[in-house]
Amino acid sequence: MRAVLDTNVLVAAFATEGLCATLLRRARKGEFRLLLCPGILQGFRGVLRDKFAAAPEEIREAVVLLQEGSEAVMPGPVPVVGVSRDPCDDTVLACALAAEAEFLVTGDADLLALQTFQRIRITRPREFEELFSD
Repeated sequence: MRAVLDTNVLVAAFATEGLCATLLRRARKGEFRLLLCPGILQGFRGVLRDKFAAAPEEIREAVVLLQEGSEAVMPGPVPVVGVSRDPCDDTVLACALAAEAEFLVTGDADLLALQTFQRIRITRPREFEELFSD
């Protein structure tokens, strides 16, 4: 299973010991393939710096942890434009498209409103976690 976790899910994974942290552990254990693009990592760094006042070394360590449990993807030359109500979310959609992801996991209302994008299922973390239930 191939999935992109949005910046808000990644930040939540580091900020609290909850569902998003569980998803990140699943990715690190290889239960699904976590795919990330530079734009998502850039957003992750920015939130840690600006909203959590994380030190540069803490941010580097967090990014290394993400990179160890994920595969890097470079979005293609054809940008995604005007798909989401929030133009900033088009970067996340471009990442999921380039990654050939089956899932985009997010808490972002603008992305969730889409439900799907070119065969990519856009889902909340809880719904994604339910896929692992027996």
